[in-house]
Amino acid sequence: MQRVLVTGAAKGIGRAVAEAFAAEGAKLVLMDVDAAGLDAVATALRGKAAAIETCVGSVASLADCSRAADLAQQSFGGLDVLSHNAGIQTYGTVETTDEALWDRTLGVNLKGAFLISKVSMAMLRASRGSVVHISSVQGVASQAGVTAYSVSKHGLIGLVRSMAVDYAPYGVRVNGIAPGSVDTPLLRNAVDAAPDPAAVYAEIDAMHPLGRMAQPSEVASAVLFLASENASFITGEVLRVDGGMRARLGGSPKKQ
Repeated sequence: MQRVLVTGAAKGIGRAVAEAFAAEGAKLVLMDVDAAGLDAVATALRGKAAAIETCVGSVASLADCSRAADLAQQSFGGLDVLSHNAGIQTYGTVETTDEALWDRTLGVNLKGAFLISKVSMAMLRASRGSVVHISSVQGVASQAGVTAYSVSKHGLIGLVRSMAVDYAPYGVRVNGIAPGSVDTPLLRNAVDAAPDPAAVYAEIDAMHPLGRMAQPSEVASAVLFLASENASFITGEVLRVDGGMRARLGGSPKKQ
């Protein structure tokens, strides 16, 4: 029975991950800044997971991360899996991104990953556990106008690889996932604010060779795999769950 800390658990990928581990009978510590959303998820999953604890807080805060880790230690005696999903999407170029937006984006998306890993690692070393960080395809490439976000996700992949090397001697595996577009509240809030949301959704679907965006449960399935014994010899890897997005080159060769 795995003991799992899930960040960003109130919605989107984090919620799907919590649901997937609950279906496996895990013991869960769920963390999010959204108290009402977190409570709703915990209520829905009670009776499915072996046990559930919640921690309202931000991964950008060392104190909040420490509270979540302490809760895992006190309630379950440690951790076997850290599933870090918390993140924010921001927009802007180098010129249009102000310092506050840069700091907030890097604080949640990159520093948050560092902090939650830092406070969890002693428990993961003790259990020879695993870490799965959610990055993005924008951690391996970039669209226009997402400078801080893209940098944060590139940095997260560097964190995955450095942690994998540092903690392999302790039996701790560290991997990442780079999703393409995923049907989450984060994405829908951004698209629905556009002048023509239907056109934007069509464009997003067309970006993926499979012709659609992912469902959160499809990303959660990849998290479960990387956290399982089926992935026991995989570490330092970043698995793209992107519907083929990064496999396709732009343009088309001239037909002969």
